[in-house]
Amino acid sequence: MTLYDELVARGLLAQVTDEDEVKDLINNGKATFYIGFDCTADSLTAGHFVALTLMKRMQMAGNKPIALIGGGTTMIGDPSGRTDMRKMLTKETIDYNAECFKRQMAKFIDFGEGPGQAMMLNNADWLLQLNYVDLLREVGACFSVNNMLRAECYKQRMEKGLSFLEFNYMIMQSYDFYHMFQTVGCNMQLGGNDQWSNMLGGTELIRRKLGKDAYAMTVSLLTDSQGKKMGKTAGNAVWLDPNKTSPYDFYQYWRNVGDEDVMKCIRMLTFLPMDQIEEMDTWRDQKINQAKEILAYELTKLVHGEEEADKAQTAARALFGAGTSEEMPVTELSEADLTDGAADIKALLVKAGLCKSNSEARQNIAQGGVTLDGEKVTDLFLAVPGEKLRQGVLLRRGKKSYRKIILK
Repeated sequence: MTLYDELVARGLLAQVTDEDEVKDLINNGKATFYIGFDCTADSLTAGHFVALTLMKRMQMAGNKPIALIGGGTTMIGDPSGRTDMRKMLTKETIDYNAECFKRQMAKFIDFGEGPGQAMMLNNADWLLQLNYVDLLREVGACFSVNNMLRAECYKQRMEKGLSFLEFNYMIMQSYDFYHMFQTVGCNMQLGGNDQWSNMLGGTELIRRKLGKDAYAMTVSLLTDSQGKKMGKTAGNAVWLDPNKTSPYDFYQYWRNVGDEDVMKCIRMLTFLPMDQIEEMDTWRDQKINQAKEILAYELTKLVHGEEEADKAQTAARALFGAGTSEEMPVTELSEADLTDGAADIKALLVKAGLCKSNSEARQNIAQGGVTLDGEKVTDLFLAVPGEKLRQGVLLRRGKKSYRKIILK
């Protein structure tokens, strides 16, 4: 199976320019391609998984990846898929976020010296040096405002109002491709399907300015059966940074995907052989849970390593078996967390990260969604004695979120 055929079989491929040329490039290791990552946070999310694993697949087939850190474009803000304007970040924050991205990407992509090794570039190095009038004179005539206004990336912003700041984003992204085509031989851009309009802007700019062909390929967005983006929800993201989302919580997120989504995730995100995946596709009933375990383990191993994946799986199995485990995620308390020798149940839920606030904790208790050592909590003002906390208690919210609480 060629790389192109595998991308199709895994449900990754969405749109391409010049299909025959793209097939030839990626199947024969002749693509020098880039994917851009705007630095809007200090960690990548599980929503970036498709891009990261795609870069890995492409590199394994002999193609050369360029991870483009958007130090410059982040200062504008991509309007794609947004109904509101992105928060403006300072240059210092963007630079810090870029360094965090680099460390996480290195787990997927082989950066180094020699042929086939990935490059990491930052578009701040050329975008922030541009003179606006010179840029307009160089590329402005290559963009039709009528075509830009019809672009998918702007549609959701048109109702609330598209700022001129955001309107420039397509030009900036197109200029990135144009610049790297000339300086490092980048001949292809990859990205999510919501980037198609921006990517075509780059191929057209190269054609009009240089009279040469460049290519674009988009991959399907990672969405659940309701069409919502997975692992990247605003305010509820699943982070690749273990300090923001622990390896256990990361494992649990994938362990708890919907039955109808598990095989899609396995195809798109794991490196399991296709013949194994096709066999798993016949699994039904209880074997679906086994597929979820495989998905969770494989992705946790990719991001956090085999040791952390083993720990997370051991802890999850113990919890689902109503037991306890040394690998169970633990929240430690100190005497300062107690009042009159006890801890309020709502405060425990917040301290453990199971609820965001006392009011949310109160609501979960009132709805019968909280248990302590297997017993449903019904008292909104339950005070858990320090003596009990020293022995360790198992606090659970809903069916998916657990913590061992212990007083040190």
